[in-house]
Amino acid sequence: MNLMTSFIVFIVAMIGCIMSGHTMVIALFIGLIVFTATGYKNGFTVSELTKMGKDGLKDAFVVVEVMFVIGFITAVWRASGTISFFVYWGIKIITPNLFIIITFALCCLLSYALGTSFGVAGTVGVIFMTLARSGGVSEVVTAAAIMSGIYFGDRGSPVSSSAILVAAVTKTDILDNVKLMMRTGIAALVLCTGIYGVMSWFNPIHSVDQSFLNALQSEFVISWWCVIPAVFMLVLPLLKVQVLHAMLISIASGVALSLFVQHMDLMTLLKAMVFGYESDGTLGHIINGGGLVSMIEVVFIVAISCTYSGIFAGTDMLAGIQDKLKPMMKYIGRFGTMVVVSFVTLAMFCNQTIASMMCNDIMAKPYQEAGASKSELAMDIENSVIVLAAVVPWVIACSVPLNFMEVGYEIVPLSFYLFLIPICYAIQKKVANPFKGE
Repeated sequence: MNLMTSFIVFIVAMIGCIMSGHTMVIALFIGLIVFTATGYKNGFTVSELTKMGKDGLKDAFVVVEVMFVIGFITAVWRASGTISFFVYWGIKIITPNLFIIITFALCCLLSYALGTSFGVAGTVGVIFMTLARSGGVSEVVTAAAIMSGIYFGDRGSPVSSSAILVAAVTKTDILDNVKLMMRTGIAALVLCTGIYGVMSWFNPIHSVDQSFLNALQSEFVISWWCVIPAVFMLVLPLLKVQVLHAMLISIASGVALSLFVQHMDLMTLLKAMVFGYESDGTLGHIINGGGLVSMIEVVFIVAISCTYSGIFAGTDMLAGIQDKLKPMMKYIGRFGTMVVVSFVTLAMFCNQTIASMMCNDIMAKPYQEAGASKSELAMDIENSVIVLAAVVPWVIACSVPLNFMEVGYEIVPLSFYLFLIPICYAIQKKVANPFKGE
């Protein structure tokens, strides 16, 4: 079996799983079989291929560990009232001409603190979309501001699973990457803030549905203590505390709040941390979720994808593709080529995680041969595939938030952050290359 046939089988399996509603893990196992068969046909023994897969799997361990902790955080922040606190005060401070900009800012803040786009879209996003519909604000503009805000944190948070994954596969430091992402993303953030500020002024909310405030107050104790887990998560990494340690401290504070402020039963809390938070109140359809179990599929995707990486690297299976990209890199540059590869891998594999790892597998060797640093490779992935995943309609990074918010693809062209990140970054690399001298 040659490489092209293997990719065709893998892509067909992936499309089949998506269309039938089955987990992508099935397609990944099929891909692992066909890529292993290709390596065997090319002269490698089963034991050699197994060792390559194990070597690749080592990169997954740190990511898997953090992803399970993220599962705990997403449940504990729900149970402790931390998410509800920010939503409550976000609604409280709304004035008619500030609705859109507050929506954008709150999604940025929570996605950065939690490191998840889906988690914020499914909670804050749903609530603010409901407020927009009842208050006469444009659904399209509101949803676009949410989409931009949730990918601010998905791209740049030290606890984002995508950022942790990129750091692991490129063998770079997550906190160094976060600093670089801030430097290379500030222009896009400022421009987005200005654009949504103007759009907010011309799209005022006419009335605010107070039922959400009443529901939040009836279900949670809205106390300033609830902000503590978020403060730990936002501040400790900036003080050079290891990300995993900051996450564990945030969880510990959230557990204390759940028990002593929200008066939650210990066994109920432990169950929520494993299986996800469940509310008996009117906000259950919005606030429910999180937990260790919610991360299992993602963990399998990362683990199997890392096994691919080991086989690709050990067999040099992608050399033919890499050779064809070198002329393109000379013509449109490294980042331009990364954008092209990003769109192709996203279109083929329909998944941000798999596309990120494929971009690294395909581009790592050409970048190294061109004299680019690992940091540049990491930033090029972060500023292309991570945000552009939300632009391709059939990629789950796009379709899932749209489904949560009950809107169509027409909101994506107004999700300016997704486009401004690669545009501003490309200009920055051209004018003042942040990697010069590395």
